Amino acid sequence: MSAPPPVRFNLAAHCLAAADRVPDKAALMVAEGPRGRIAETWTYAAFRDAALAAAGGFAAAGLARGDRILLRVGNTSLFPVLFLGAIAAGFVPIPTSTQLTGTEADLILADSGARLVVGDGSGAMPAARDGVAAIDDPSRLTAARPAGFSDTLADDPAFLVYTSGTSGRPKGVLHAQRVILGRRPMYRGWYGIGPDDRLFHAGAFNWTYTLGAGLMDPWVNGATSIVHLGDRPPEIWPDLLEATGATLFAAVPGLYRRILKYAAIGPERMPALRHGLSAGEALKAALHDEWVARTGRPLYEALGMSEISTYLSSGPDVPTRPGSPGKPQAGRRLAVLPVAGGATPLGPGETGILAIDRSDPGLMLGYWNLPAETAAQMRGDWFLTGDLARFDADGYVWYEGRADDQMNAQGYRVAPEEVERAIADHPDVAEVAVAEVAGAAVSVVTAFVVLREGAAADATTLAAHAATRLADYKRPRAWVFLEELPRTASGKVLRRALRG
Repeated sequence: MSAPPPVRFNLAAHCLAAADRVPDKAALMVAEGPRGRIAETWTYAAFRDAALAAAGGFAAAGLARGDRILLRVGNTSLFPVLFLGAIAAGFVPIPTSTQLTGTEADLILADSGARLVVGDGSGAMPAARDGVAAIDDPSRLTAARPAGFSDTLADDPAFLVYTSGTSGRPKGVLHAQRVILGRRPMYRGWYGIGPDDRLFHAGAFNWTYTLGAGLMDPWVNGATSIVHLGDRPPEIWPDLLEATGATLFAAVPGLYRRILKYAAIGPERMPALRHGLSAGEALKAALHDEWVARTGRPLYEALGMSEISTYLSSGPDVPTRPGSPGKPQAGRRLAVLPVAGGATPLGPGETGILAIDRSDPGLMLGYWNLPAETAAQMRGDWFLTGDLARFDADGYVWYEGRADDQMNAQGYRVAPEEVERAIADHPDVAEVAVAEVAGAAVSVVTAFVVLREGAAADATTLAAHAATRLADYKRPRAWVFLEELPRTASGKVLRRALRG
């Protein structure tokens, strides 16, 4: 990493500092419709003014510094205004998807101890709770007298995100104001971003992938962020990227696959686009290769998690190696540690748990109200990601899946990703996920396959293909053909649904 964070630091002030340098430059462009018409353009000065007005509105609500605010706001430009406005004032916003049910919102509200809930009617609100105020007209906040940026410390809480816990209940991940400084290695190591760029992110505002890669990082670099808030069928994406002049595009692998399947795409399309960015789940080598071949543009992958965001990647300075997400970003200290214990890093070719040095400024403060679980993720000076991986001799990392996704195959522990890679390079396979499915007597390694258009569902052929690449105990014993793989709202394959 470069210089350590200053003692006093406010994430929102850092993100919006370009308002002093280029106040009239477009910070955010909001597109709508299949032709990508620009419906809103926010300059840096206008967005900072709106965020500070929201900061004043939150301050007038009687909150104390550090109080949590549950955001139940839809996918409009108001979402990032409220998110950064809360941080600017020293409060702790909790971004959530409007797809959550009322029960799910209740669980987050109860766990977080939020003092205020802000909703706009686009998603279910949690039940009323003593000591918790509610605002159902967010425009009241942005009409308030503006406040200044709070004099927060770098280690003060900035925002709280909820992720799936191992117990099946949501688990809060608390990030500090300094977290934005932990993202600096991505700017060259993944994006290759500069002030002249227009980064179009395919995700919704409430997703931290969008808030980070789609908004905060472009703004720190004085670039322009582009989002689309309406329906976005895959076939319209080339048109949207062309209409908006996007130079960078960020999405999950599943969307890249659907664009290739349904859109008219070739090297002549999207002339301003330099390269694509992929995160959220593993990018299969075949998908990477097809995107590059069809578009003539690089596709750079990053591996990350809610607790630290992305920390290794390919990029303009790190050539892609299909099947690997890349190398540790410059300045980050990563290691592969033995699964069974110990803090001595393993050598190249040895699979273990991927770990990050605890000094990384992008690392979370901890799991909300779960000190024992936070401590369990630490091993000496290392934070354990839970990802299984290995380094090759050139320093590239090869992802071998989550430790808790490991399958028991005839007494051997097998990573689903290893089996998926072996199957995914068959020409008939568009997408594949592998899971251990409990049967009446034994659990069976099962492959769930999405075929390319026109391909026949032939389990015998695919099994023969797998036999040339996998040891017998690693091969699927059952094959299921699907139209689409089940996914979470953020686009990741939902393995729990496959297990049944």
